[in-house]
Amino acid sequence: MTNDLLLKPDDYEPDHVKHSVGGMGGHLFRRAVHLAMAILPWIYYWHGDYIAEVFRVTPPQFASAVVIILLTAEAVRLKTGITIVGQREYEAHQISALAWGAIGVGLVLLVAPEGGLKGAAYGVPLIWSLTFVDPLMGELRRADAAPRTVAIVGVVACALVWVGCGFWLGTPLWMALLMAPLTVAAEWPRLRWIDDNGMMVLVPLTLLLLLHPWIV
Repeated sequence: MTNDLLLKPDDYEPDHVKHSVGGMGGHLFRRAVHLAMAILPWIYYWHGDYIAEVFRVTPPQFASAVVIILLTAEAVRLKTGITIVGQREYEAHQISALAWGAIGVGLVLLVAPEGGLKGAAYGVPLIWSLTFVDPLMGELRRADAAPRTVAIVGVVACALVWVGCGFWLGTPLWMALLMAPLTVAAEWPRLRWIDDNGMMVLVPLTLLLLLHPWIV
């Protein structure tokens, strides 16, 4: 019996341009928004205190408020069945990739180990693995790259993100060996109701929280 949680092979189309609102222009806009999310950890970890002070709240409270606003807007969008430029047609009836990304990024900012600027050592690579590696793998699929090639390139790119953060932010370098393949593996299943934008963040974040007491 078919598992209703998984997309059937015939339901998955690697060329998202074909069912993106706005065609190629919408697809490029979607990619641009995806990449732009890379600035969020910089805003939160390095400037969050100043921004939160303006609104007289703490950085976690500000991040929580933004996520709640985005999820409220998503609920209204689903109620009305609206899709905006860059979204895919089927997202008119299910939580969008953007909303899943917002949930994932918001949870990273709120619960990643250490907190404050120290949390950047974990939050930045978790979020950047989503913002940079996911579009890269998607474009490789659009170019009809073999699944093995997509996986290898994804793992290497994700490892580079973690290693780069190791030299920049002090992230334990050995974590690249664990988090890179895990992140790519989390992206691979074609789930019907959970977008890979959520899976690529929530799965490694969960493992990180479990391992953190033993991380040195």
